[in-house]
Amino acid sequence: MNALHPGFLLTRLRRHLDDDTMWAFGVRDGEGNLTPPSFYEGPAQGAATSVLPAAPPLLDGVTGRRFEDNQGARIVRGDEKGRVGGAAARALDPETADRLREYAAAAVSPSV
Repeated sequence: MNALHPGFLLTRLRRHLDDDTMWAFGVRDGEGNLTPPSFYEGPAQGAATSVLPAAPPLLDGVTGRRFEDNQGARIVRGDEKGRVGGAAARALDPETADRLREYAAAAVSPSV
């Protein structure tokens, strides 16, 4: 199983958000104009990242990875200050993954 972050997107779904929320997201100025920061992407870029992990044969057999910006995310250490994006090295640890699977299975199993 892989994970992904499609990026920060402005789509038509924004019509369901009020002006205060759009301002809090930093995509509206004080006058109500749409002013997305440069790191916001369009729907096509977000869709590309969303489709990538499902694109055979490119990623056949690839599992346990995080994808962002239409590529595999870089692996980062936990002590990097102010980092944006990437996959924490501890998130790729097989023993941690096994513990998480066991915990999740126990959490969703009916109690006996």
